[in-house]
Amino acid sequence: MAQLIDGKVLSAQIREEVKEAVSIRVKAGKRAPFLTVVLIGEDPASASYVKGKAKATAEVGIGSDTLVYDASISEKEVLEIIERLNNDPDIDGILVQLPLPAHIDERKVINAIAPAKDVDCFHPESVGNLVIGNDGFQPATPAGIVEMLQRCNIPTAGKHCVIIGRSNIVGKPLANLMLKKGIDATVTVCHSRTKNLPEIARQADILVAAIGRANFVTGDMVKEGAVVIDVGINRIDDASRERGYRLVGDVDFEAASKKASHITPVPGGVGPMTIAVLLQNTLKAADQK
Repeated sequence: MAQLIDGKVLSAQIREEVKEAVSIRVKAGKRAPFLTVVLIGEDPASASYVKGKAKATAEVGIGSDTLVYDASISEKEVLEIIERLNNDPDIDGILVQLPLPAHIDERKVINAIAPAKDVDCFHPESVGNLVIGNDGFQPATPAGIVEMLQRCNIPTAGKHCVIIGRSNIVGKPLANLMLKKGIDATVTVCHSRTKNLPEIARQADILVAAIGRANFVTGDMVKEGAVVIDVGINRIDDASRERGYRLVGDVDFEAASKKASHITPVPGGVGPMTIAVLLQNTLKAADQK
């Protein structure tokens, strides 16, 4: 049976480290780092994520506020808000919660955020730094995955990492992180058009599922002894639950855990690590000034 990689425990370690660093910073006479989150519309999932981020920043001593706007706000107004936040010296990090309403161009909004405040690591300059290996902000979910592997002492050098999913949020940036010197994995990125995907998945020493399809990775796609990282969060109907649904990942946990050496649960795996890295990035943004 696989050993569980507990994201709650590992993220708590990171939060404690950030809390200590913020405390040292404040004792030295500097102000606490400050994060501003922009939330547009009333998407329940987005509101829940933002609430979690606000709680996490408060726990480690990072200041934060959430600017909430109606879904009818114009793209021009959003860009003006971003410009104002860019020019505010007391704001270290800016995070625009995605997705945005259909009439607002996400790419324009992301591009408008000053790279020095881009704690989500979505700006083209941030992505470019990641690709060429420059020091900069780490993309939250991919960096959280790398932190998991390192803190669990899971070897990565020379290992074959197969990533199922090519999104700009997880798949592509994770591939670049796993290729970095010091991580040194050999990386294969699979997607919906990949031929013989199960066969490729079975070659993975480290298998990452980030395709957004419930229980997509079955037990027969997992090599004996592989490390399985499940990024997916999917709702499936479950009449036995009070809410009428339950959360599952992109991996058939029960089947995969019988073959894997390590595996992340859903929930409680990668999710908590994402917010922990966001806190690291906000601290880094403040320290760069």
